[in-house]
Amino acid sequence: MSWEPEVQELNRRRHLAKQQGGPTGIAKQHARGRLTIRERIDTLLDPGTFQEHGKATATPDYDANDQPTGFVPANYVVGFGAIDGRRVVVGGEDFTLKGGSPNAAGLRKSVYAEHLAVQYKAPLVRMLEGGGGSVKGGARRGTVGEPVFSAPRFRIIADAMGQVPIASIAAGAVAGFPAGRLVASHFSVMTRHTAQILIGGPALVERALGVKLTKDELGGAHIHAKSGIVDNVAEDEADAFAQTRRFLSYLPSHIGERAPRRPCDDSPNRMEPELLTAVPREDNAGFDMRAIVRCVMDADSFFELGAEFGPSQIAGLARLAGQPVGVLANDCRVYAGAMTAQAAQKYRRFVEMCDTFHLPIVNFVDQPGFMIGPEAERAGTIRYGMAAVCAAAQASVPWASIQVHKGFGVATAAHYAPGAYVLAWPSVQSGALPLEGGVAVAFHREIEGAADPAAKRLELEERLRAARSPFPRAESFAVHELIDPRETRPALCEWIEWIQPLLEDLTGTTAFPMRP
Repeated sequence: MSWEPEVQELNRRRHLAKQQGGPTGIAKQHARGRLTIRERIDTLLDPGTFQEHGKATATPDYDANDQPTGFVPANYVVGFGAIDGRRVVVGGEDFTLKGGSPNAAGLRKSVYAEHLAVQYKAPLVRMLEGGGGSVKGGARRGTVGEPVFSAPRFRIIADAMGQVPIASIAAGAVAGFPAGRLVASHFSVMTRHTAQILIGGPALVERALGVKLTKDELGGAHIHAKSGIVDNVAEDEADAFAQTRRFLSYLPSHIGERAPRRPCDDSPNRMEPELLTAVPREDNAGFDMRAIVRCVMDADSFFELGAEFGPSQIAGLARLAGQPVGVLANDCRVYAGAMTAQAAQKYRRFVEMCDTFHLPIVNFVDQPGFMIGPEAERAGTIRYGMAAVCAAAQASVPWASIQVHKGFGVATAAHYAPGAYVLAWPSVQSGALPLEGGVAVAFHREIEGAADPAAKRLELEERLRAARSPFPRAESFAVHELIDPRETRPALCEWIEWIQPLLEDLTGTTAFPMRP
């Protein structure tokens, strides 16, 4: 006797599951300028590599004779695939069904995504578009809620952040639970014109607060690029997929292996002439720190994260002699590079991510200190700033610090981890306080008592400035080397070779894995 009837029914259900919200639902999704979840998966992954889990998962209806009369597919699609030949887990809501709000089968598959990634040690890519839970299912009778002995649903989400790289893409409206998932990522990106990220949507906000706003006014890209909810903004879905693929290329598949070092055709001995004049001789003249970073790193390898959040602090990934590294730097063109509360939060999270995945850090230092003033005090800058300092102080990865210009106050401690390799440029200045402010505080009586207070202040500043030469620090072995700025890339590429044995042993769980 053959099982052909059952196999035919199985194939019928698999076919129905792939119909998503039907032609009408798919057409509506396309009319909004957005791909369906299955189209997104196929576009992101290497062609033909998607291996779906739960192909026939659904919420069926049965008649009195237990014969199926209806079949609503699970509105979450998940499975394995490959990006640049490397296995990943990919999953996301199907917005063509119930606007992505999970049905029972869809919720189970969505919870499964993190388990799958952790179990098989593969990076996770979430493609989020949905509204989380709904009140419509709250009135049903029968068994409700989770068993009291169930593990907390969010435990695996938190654990996954300490085990595998997680990237999340928002290409439509993302609210509630999906929004929480999005921020529980190492990299998040939203599309500029089609995505919104919301704790609660317009109807809920109006009902609760009496404030009437559109989805875009509440949580569009112009809001969240600056709020820090997402790392980057993409022009469209294709750009979001490209950024996600690029982000993952710098990271290992899981914490038990090294980040992939690539062959490099950019000479480790390259010396860029413009580095000699990159920092102006005038103390308060601005300069382009990103240009310095690009001159030192492997050509076209710098990938910045969170440029509009805490913008006085630059953070990103790059390669140096083919080795993936984390890059930190100050942007003196924003608050002179001072560490604000937002910049400190960005800094801490980035250090924790690099530590979690054992990426060496290269730090270009131009730190005038913590941001001061009433806004800085209201923002709690000193608390977030000390969290950044502690993240660096407890980091376990190899760390190189290049003293480019300024290094003042407690905030400077965030730029040095244990065993840091320290290079100094001739342009560096350091001390307890920036010269101008320090003179005003330390010599205020002498300045006030002078016949010409302004002239006296300038006199004192010039005298102390002469004493801040970097040469005594080099003579005292307070830095490893005082270098010609043009020697920065060759020196760092040598350092990359020195740390290779350390990276071989530096795998596994860290003391402080990254959290949202």
